[in-house]
Amino acid sequence: MLLTSAIIGATAFGIFRWRRHRQRLLREQFIAGFEFPEQLRSRLTKHYPQLTPTQTGQVLRGLREYFQLCRLAEQRMVAMPSQAVDMAWHEFILYTRQYRQFCSQGLGRFLHHTPHDVMPNPNAAGEGIRRAWRLACSREGIDPQLPARLPLLFALDAELGIADGFRYSLDCGAHPGSYRNGDAYCASHIGCGSGCSGGSGSNNDSSGDAGSDAGSDGGGCGGGCGGGGD
Repeated sequence: MLLTSAIIGATAFGIFRWRRHRQRLLREQFIAGFEFPEQLRSRLTKHYPQLTPTQTGQVLRGLREYFQLCRLAEQRMVAMPSQAVDMAWHEFILYTRQYRQFCSQGLGRFLHHTPHDVMPNPNAAGEGIRRAWRLACSREGIDPQLPARLPLLFALDAELGIADGFRYSLDCGAHPGSYRNGDAYCASHIGCGSGCSGGSGSNNDSSGDAGSDAGSDGGGCGGGCGGGGD
């Protein structure tokens, strides 16, 4: 009897894990293949008339990547590292029916846009940008503590010359635990606590909770934040 119960329990658990894995795969594929509203490009062009059609496509690619990070983080908050992508997110939300359907099918919840200055606690925005850094590095095969390049979302504003965009330096030599060096944020310090001396980050962190606080000024490293749900 006990053996039968154990077999049934193991089978049920195996089916649960398989369904969860399949659901995650389907959501990943949905986000990867989703076609944003065509008008979104023209709205972005109004905000950034200097961008070419190819560059506007890069911004939308960044928006797609941000949603993938939010998918991986599940209910945890992910800060937005790019002003241009944040603007695209704002515009996408205005298509309320399509946005709600996208969130339901791609994320399993409604993704709210929360400005960093109304975060529930002073550390929330900093935690969100560190989570974005770790997940973005993991998806692009980058060592979060010794990055050889910036992930797309952290490089985009500088590459496109966005006037009010966020700038990140690979290793700007800032004091351990500090994010800021002149006009750029020190990307190599975002994912780790005290000067990257320990194993505070993880290259395969999909839960988003590894790592310790990396400085009190981390809230300025990103724009809106996505997390939670209805």
